[in-house]
Amino acid sequence: MKTPVLQIRTPEGIVFSQALAGPVIRFLAWLLDLFCVMVALTVLGYAISLLNLISTNLALAVYTVSYFVVSIAYGIGTEWAWRGQTVGKRLFRLRVMDAEGLRIQFSQIVIRNLLRFVDALPMFYFVGGLACWFSPKCQRLGDLAANTVVIRIPRLSEPDLDQILAGKFNSLRHFPHLVARLRQNVAPTEAALALQALLRRDEFEPLARIELFERLATHFREKVPFPPEATDGIADEQYVRNVVDVIYRTER
Repeated sequence: MKTPVLQIRTPEGIVFSQALAGPVIRFLAWLLDLFCVMVALTVLGYAISLLNLISTNLALAVYTVSYFVVSIAYGIGTEWAWRGQTVGKRLFRLRVMDAEGLRIQFSQIVIRNLLRFVDALPMFYFVGGLACWFSPKCQRLGDLAANTVVIRIPRLSEPDLDQILAGKFNSLRHFPHLVARLRQNVAPTEAALALQALLRRDEFEPLARIELFERLATHFREKVPFPPEATDGIADEQYVRNVVDVIYRTER
């Protein structure tokens, strides 16, 4: 079966591709997340068991409500804190993102997690798996409602950057603490897109090339502002080169 691919077209007419996660690997990630939820509930269950002294029915009701609360809080909390990933998704190198290629918003995370129980009906994510199987973008019902997709993060080997960075002075390296913060704030997919833009820069029309690197440079400048002495007089394309350099080449 051919791996489904999400095509993202930028306003400049440039197309990037993201491999979509299929229902099988998403189910495996969900099993690991379910294990994490059950561990949390087991710990919580010891405290709830004290309610048996008052009423067995009350303890059962509290435990049932706790399951739904913990399940929703786990999904929302981890996906928001880890930018679209849970424990299971991190292990299997998956990430939730906006279906248009934008960064996922908190409201989208809430919607897709609230509908998780519908997708799980009648058991073992049958409804969600069926929807994912027939969806062109491998979306379960929660993804359709939130306009999100789950992508597979490729294993990125360190590229040979000498072909695009050889002989280039990088002023960002004079601020190692800011460089470390930049590496922390930039997602692997963002770094990969910037790298691909540099590798394919000669394929773009001149105006599209200028606009693309202007957008990329603005995006990375907002991630971590560097002092003026590190950025003054640097063209947008060179700034993106410097960012890619410090992300991929951690040692000199």
